[in-house]
Amino acid sequence: MSAELAFKPRILGIICNWCCYGGADLAGVSRFQYPPYIRLIRVMCSGRVEMEHILRAFSNGQDAVFIGGCHLSDCHYNTEGNYDAIRMVSICKKILERIGMNPERLRLEWVSAGEGIRFANIMNEFGREIERLGPLGKSEGMDEKTLKSKLEAVTKLVPYIKLVDIERLRVRFKTDEEYSEFFSSGEGNRLFEETVGEKLADSQIIALLRERPLVTGEIAKVLDLTPSDVSRHLNNSIRHGLVRYDEGLKCYALA
Repeated sequence: MSAELAFKPRILGIICNWCCYGGADLAGVSRFQYPPYIRLIRVMCSGRVEMEHILRAFSNGQDAVFIGGCHLSDCHYNTEGNYDAIRMVSICKKILERIGMNPERLRLEWVSAGEGIRFANIMNEFGREIERLGPLGKSEGMDEKTLKSKLEAVTKLVPYIKLVDIERLRVRFKTDEEYSEFFSSGEGNRLFEETVGEKLADSQIIALLRERPLVTGEIAKVLDLTPSDVSRHLNNSIRHGLVRYDEGLKCYALA
């Protein structure tokens, strides 16, 4: 394939002012090379990055999102926002996987102001990984309409997810490994399903029915759920007055 036709991903980087931005600046001053298609936005703390920002980036056509902050326990604020960042990213990656997106399109790393070469190496590695994955949606087997519908369903749930995070998922560990182990453990998966997974399925079904009435099998195929699971979610939405069964069309529609 010619260089002109080679895939060049769109990657958004959101990096903290005090550490990761310093590392990026040092990489530039030191002439350490990394892909020019990575666009950086500076924020005061990685803890200020919200799930809405990530979802908006993907909805607007970014193929990947990178978040960079201070090393754990080295945050410049007493609130230690990087712990908020790692928890938020862990939850977001599980949500992306649930809606059929590759969670590796979202990456969180810690970079100090003196680690210019580390910043450049991470950017080069991440760029190669996204080039290998290909354009967002296409490599996941989703057309643009389906992708936007799923991202919209998640975005509508963000206020609820924030509340759940405060009430049920606000865990605190000392290392990245401990966070990774918790969110991949049986307990972490159970909490995710109870708090976010069920609501996410309901929201996706509502988003699909907003486009047109559907039968159970059609919904199950799009969301990769079993017909029995879809029926359970539909019955729950019917009880809440959100969905109705259209006797004339023999399918489900918004109430």
